[in-house]
Amino acid sequence: MIIPKNNKTIFTVFFFKLDGDSLRNQKYVICMVGKSQIKFIKSLQQKKIRNQFKVFVVEGKKTVQELIDAAVEVHKIYSTDADFIHNNAAISELITAADLKKVSTLSTPNGYLGIFKMPEYEAVDAQDWTVVLDTLQDPGNLGTIIRLCDWFGIKNLICSPHTVDCYNPKVVQATMGSIARVQVVYQDLAAFLQTTTLPIYGAFMEGASVYAAKLPAKGILVMGNEANGISDEVLQVIQNKISIPQFGEKTTESLNVATATAILLHEIRRH
Repeated sequence: MIIPKNNKTIFTVFFFKLDGDSLRNQKYVICMVGKSQIKFIKSLQQKKIRNQFKVFVVEGKKTVQELIDAAVEVHKIYSTDADFIHNNAAISELITAADLKKVSTLSTPNGYLGIFKMPEYEAVDAQDWTVVLDTLQDPGNLGTIIRLCDWFGIKNLICSPHTVDCYNPKVVQATMGSIARVQVVYQDLAAFLQTTTLPIYGAFMEGASVYAAKLPAKGILVMGNEANGISDEVLQVIQNKISIPQFGEKTTESLNVATATAILLHEIRRH
């Protein structure tokens, strides 16, 4: 049954459950999303709107479930899966495949879109290694580095104010749910690095081989911009320059920043 009402469509959905040898049905009324909701969801692709409402978008059943399991506060979950809506009625709404296509950033939406509230973090806990990113621009790189931090048990990731937004939909998608387990903070890097008592390591093309370095139990690893590396301002406070030796032909100019981060974090944890 479909009843238009107040810019929404109300669906009466029947769920059938097997009870012994007989079928008994239960009826649930589910409100479909309206035009104003579709407009709001689409607007969250913009950083200024995300920051205004302090929410961000996550897509995909696995990633949405990971954030729910990590106790990230839910604003609303939209899904084409009526069973999911039935089991999560308090936090979810049914959406048609056509409407999901309108609001999704994916070429092929897979049935689940969640809006979550941005976590509020306390001061960085310097009891372990911290990764610092200096003006990274590529969403895929940031998303992969967040996932790497999760894999290697790095809880804190500090980004310069001009680094791509960690709640950019492409970044969130690339984290594969790790955004829920890594504390990402944006702040002035030079000011932060000048106040820390931890040893500061920076990744450079020319520097001491990371394979020969005696890395401490805790410290700070700074990774630079994809094209320009570490900025001059941050360079002034770098105490140790490390590099990944090149074994192949010199025709390859450099490693992708996410790949380099993976190698360096592996060496950090290996020590």
